[in-house]
Amino acid sequence: MANAEYQREVLNQAVIDMLDMCRLQIEKAKEAFITHDEDLAEEVIHKETRVNAMDLRIARDCEKFLALYNPVAVDLRFIMAALKINYELERIADHAYNISKYVVDEDKKIEPKLLKAIQFDAMSETMDAMLNHITIAYQDKDVKSARKVFKKDKVIDKINRRSFVVLEEEIKKDASIIQQALILFSVVKKMERVGDLIKNIAEEIIFYSDAEILKHKKSK
Repeated sequence: MANAEYQREVLNQAVIDMLDMCRLQIEKAKEAFITHDEDLAEEVIHKETRVNAMDLRIARDCEKFLALYNPVAVDLRFIMAALKINYELERIADHAYNISKYVVDEDKKIEPKLLKAIQFDAMSETMDAMLNHITIAYQDKDVKSARKVFKKDKVIDKINRRSFVVLEEEIKKDASIIQQALILFSVVKKMERVGDLIKNIAEEIIFYSDAEILKHKKSK
């Protein structure tokens, strides 16, 4: 089984690499959006091909591991978690790609007052913290770090919920910002979805580490 242990470690490192890559993609996409940096946005867009290749490689290696070694117990939980985490990471990278497309397709930077009004910086910083928590949680099998994600996701949800009302009020003050407001609202929705995907990853890390499936627990 020495080869199985080696292949499992190779696969584990591939998931870590995918996590790092997708984390950078969303961080660069956010920066490109805030600063309207078209070169940075183009970098994110072009790197999507590499993300997709890594996604396919991990999925293929997981299927190969299942076929060759017929894993059980913790090994089976690892493969199941790796497959699901990889899937969620690829979707995070898709959102980074779509956010970057706004920067390339639009020729005007979002007004700083609009970003401030909806607390975009707070949303971005919260997301960075969530990504940091799941990185530590996965690499160190640290369930406590994974659980920190759930509380922070509520912050992102709150900002998302109030964004429509806030932007509606800004449009009433100045109708010329309608296009920018619509784009910003769409990006906020994508950020909220990324928060959900990070939360899903945290659940899988906990499942792998503790065999604890949180999604079927009743809310207290």
